[in-house]
Amino acid sequence: MVLRQLEYLVALAREKHFGRAADACHVSQPTLSAAIRLLEDDLGAPIVERGHRYVGLTPQGQVALEHAHRILAEVENLRRGLEEIDKGLTGRLRIGVIPTALPLVSQLTAPFYARFPGVTVAVVSMNSQEIDRGIEGFELDVGLTYLDAEPMAHVKAKPVCVEEYLFLTPAGGPFAGRAQVTWREAANTPLCLLTPDMQNRRIIDGVFRSVGAKPVPAVETNSIFNLVSHVSAGQWSAIVPRQLLRFFGVPEGTRAIELVEPIAQRTIGLVMSDREPPSPLARNLFAMQLPDDIAALIQPPNRAGENLGSAGR
Repeated sequence: MVLRQLEYLVALAREKHFGRAADACHVSQPTLSAAIRLLEDDLGAPIVERGHRYVGLTPQGQVALEHAHRILAEVENLRRGLEEIDKGLTGRLRIGVIPTALPLVSQLTAPFYARFPGVTVAVVSMNSQEIDRGIEGFELDVGLTYLDAEPMAHVKAKPVCVEEYLFLTPAGGPFAGRAQVTWREAANTPLCLLTPDMQNRRIIDGVFRSVGAKPVPAVETNSIFNLVSHVSAGQWSAIVPRQLLRFFGVPEGTRAIELVEPIAQRTIGLVMSDREPPSPLARNLFAMQLPDDIAALIQPPNRAGENLGSAGR
């Protein structure tokens, strides 16, 4: 058994097609197919369901795939650890980020890159379940996700900020003169919300249930920025994280109003696998001190001293 065979197996499971897997590995399809057969011979077990095209992995293949991910990750960590000693940290830092935390991530990656310029950074927008699978399957080094709503197992966590929610609504709408809106009132307006596969949506649905409300969204999207742009169109309102508007401001023609009864909060933070030894890339990101403008968000904001107001004045 050689590492290349394990890499081919991981690529085949990811691409679900022999030709695409071969292209991803920069080899011919016969070369990849032959290597998979050699791996089956080495392990003494069938790995791939046989057919005219790729069908899937056998139960033995699924076990082999789990070990392949682990072995390749350990080898990569070994390489990065040795390179860190010889010439500093290098490699590709893979970060999965929930959509509502996308405005925060550059505040973490910028100081990291300044300290480790030999590292490239890949940021991918994912829902929390995809981040969980990515960490578990060694496809991500770090996640930026919710820590307390649906806590992940087998991870180390570092709080980054507390997420609170604002009611973003057209400036000339029925709530134009209001300083606060209750969740029950928000439930009775035409809402644009994230799709149900997003944990933010499940959190918001849970808050609505706590006050006996069940809104029917008029628009659903998996993009936090598309959420905001729909409110700017003047037809809908949305429930958005406070930090989104702190970084990008209140869009033209809209108002951000406090949501009360209740005031809902969730913690967002970094997660990495708790396996030892840790990934050098994840370990160094976790060890960095949070920038001041991020660290301030770990505590809930001082509402008395903050006035988001409306845009376009």
